[in-house]
Amino acid sequence: MPNVVAIVGRPNVGKSTLFNRLIEQRKAIMDNESGVTRDRHYGYAEWTDRHFTVIDTGGYVYDTGDPLEKAIRQQIEIAIEEAKVVLFVVDCKEGLTASDKDFAKVLRRSRKPVLITANKADNGERTLVAHDFHQLGMGEIYPIAATSGSGTGELLDAVVKHFSNDRKKDADEAIPKIAILGRPNVGKSSFLNVLVGEERSIVTPMAGTTRDAIHTYYKRYGKRFLLTDTAGIRRKSKVKEPIEFYSVMRSISALQEADVCIILLDAEKGIEAQDINITLLAHRYKKGILMLVNKWDLIKKDRYTSARYRKEILEKLAPMDYIPVIFISTIKKQRIYQAIEKAMEIYENRMQKLSTATLNKVMLEVIEKYPPPAIKGKHIKIKYVTQLPTYTPTFAFFCNLPQYIKAPYERYLENQLREHFGFQGVPIKLVFRKK
Repeated sequence: MPNVVAIVGRPNVGKSTLFNRLIEQRKAIMDNESGVTRDRHYGYAEWTDRHFTVIDTGGYVYDTGDPLEKAIRQQIEIAIEEAKVVLFVVDCKEGLTASDKDFAKVLRRSRKPVLITANKADNGERTLVAHDFHQLGMGEIYPIAATSGSGTGELLDAVVKHFSNDRKKDADEAIPKIAILGRPNVGKSSFLNVLVGEERSIVTPMAGTTRDAIHTYYKRYGKRFLLTDTAGIRRKSKVKEPIEFYSVMRSISALQEADVCIILLDAEKGIEAQDINITLLAHRYKKGILMLVNKWDLIKKDRYTSARYRKEILEKLAPMDYIPVIFISTIKKQRIYQAIEKAMEIYENRMQKLSTATLNKVMLEVIEKYPPPAIKGKHIKIKYVTQLPTYTPTFAFFCNLPQYIKAPYERYLENQLREHFGFQGVPIKLVFRKK
């Protein structure tokens, strides 16, 4: 099961504040009014080199007859079912309530690991109130102040203990996994069907036909790999039905498990905010990424159209400009096999391991031609480069003053690595260490 953490609780206890704290972005709307979060938010988080997706949910309210609140309850239950760990957020300012006790019964039935997260413990008195939640009989209490971040380190230490240490080992371990992602009705299922030559996925003009992730084994170029067609990930404000929320959860899981993410765009609509969100999530998970612009046959073109379109996409994705863009048509079967060949090339780039001798021969010469700028009169000398034994390309630069390497020079080194060694479609990470 992918690493997914669900944040749940009654309204106005600070779930969205905690969500923003964990993903280190102001993504969820926060307000003192109860029930602001009605649609689901998801984001990427990292703690002690462990990566996971965080799901923010609406406030759980017992049956009042309100159809919107019923939909929120159903989506919360789906999030709990899909999660590996559940953070049950309670409020130290208000103390233990009847609603907390009722919701605790729901969580016990799930049989999932539940961490009682006592929020708003921002002074000694409220920290003492946190002990009242032991009455729920659900184990240790974690007092935190989501606004300042106090106590979240101890909470996250407890969260990552529930993640397995080893990557999943099964019969598919060595098979490249490619996930087909994108908004609804961009042609994901049609793309898969053209590749495999059969109606593996249901295709209709209606958006949202694919509800679950569909796995298909595929063999081409003498290699066997796993293709996953996913439900369309639409803007969160559009996710209303519980079954659609379930589809989004499964799409995120497919992204987490993939080696390469193929992200489809609709040529007539261009790249939109949700496409960028999906791409950013894949980038932060260090997945290989390929952008396909489908329905290219519907666009009126001149000799410069594709170049302009590609430039516009990469400008909106900046600084993720390492992503290749291919223009396809599933209806006309244009460049379909070129696209899958490029996806396999990206997979090989992601697996590429460079010898230390080769790296140093090329990169030390590059660094000598353009050394890091001096900071505060101190000269930075990079002595040695090596690729670390990680699952995705990571390079360590050993130098005398690693703390003075600034972002522009780091960007220069990344560009030089790409220029000399490829890595097209693959996020790469640079770390600077003391020699």
